[in-house]
Amino acid sequence: MSEGIVIRAHGGHYYVQDGECLIDCGIRGRLKRRWGQSDLIAVGDRVRWLGNEDGTGIIEEVLPRTSVLSRSPPPTRAQIEQVIVANPDQVLVVFAIRNPVPNPLMLDRYLVACESADLPVIVVGNKIDLARDETEQDILRLYREIGYQVAYVSAQTGQGVEDLRGMLRHKLTVLTGPSGVGKSSLLNALWPDLDLQVGEVSEYHDRGKHTTVVAHLLTPEPHIWVADTPGLRQFRFWDIDPEQLEAFFPEFESYLNTCRFAPCTHMHEPECAIQDAVARGEIDEQRYQSYRKMFEYGF
Repeated sequence: MSEGIVIRAHGGHYYVQDGECLIDCGIRGRLKRRWGQSDLIAVGDRVRWLGNEDGTGIIEEVLPRTSVLSRSPPPTRAQIEQVIVANPDQVLVVFAIRNPVPNPLMLDRYLVACESADLPVIVVGNKIDLARDETEQDILRLYREIGYQVAYVSAQTGQGVEDLRGMLRHKLTVLTGPSGVGKSSLLNALWPDLDLQVGEVSEYHDRGKHTTVVAHLLTPEPHIWVADTPGLRQFRFWDIDPEQLEAFFPEFESYLNTCRFAPCTHMHEPECAIQDAVARGEIDEQRYQSYRKMFEYGF
């Protein structure tokens, strides 16, 4: 059997990159019978496959995953884990400085998903050329102060693009974020030969149109793998209970286990260390409100 990596999965077809070859593969029946509570094969999976006489292939084995970025499906669908990308090394969460304006709750949801998967995150502020004042020029300062790596770029002018390229080398990076923030434009700025379709932002809704339909693993230059994912307007967590949520806000860590009551939801209990830290300005009020909304209303 040969071994390769799944770079695209769509409509029951799994396109496996094996050296210079790209093979359209199906799945061996015995693998389908093992289908459980997770996507069996996803972009980024390492697989072993056998060739058919017509040039297609059959996937015989999916190798164990080292990491995964997942989400829950919409409530109307079967509740199995939707694997966005398998085996990522890091996640590039892209938001725009303006057009559309950043949604703090949505950004915090992305970060919680990455924290729960134990994946390093780079928060990217795209369209920095649109910043109108000093506040917008460092609109993501809060996240840098928490400890996240933050990068400001402009796909339009090229500002920060080369620095970002250096952060991607020797890694499989998930590129994600809501629609309209310029993910495809950013990839085109890094590698013009990709010539990816670029969407527009709706003036009425101030949100983008989907231009990436399914996840696709790109290898635009040696030693760089980028999983371009569809814009996600809603990010439902997979397998996170409200009681676990506190662990995925890094700035909460030093206050945990110091509340009067244990366990503590940090919502209404007296002498809660988290609520007291918010009152003193040691934990950002906006981040705490994101925690409350996720805890109260689900994911």
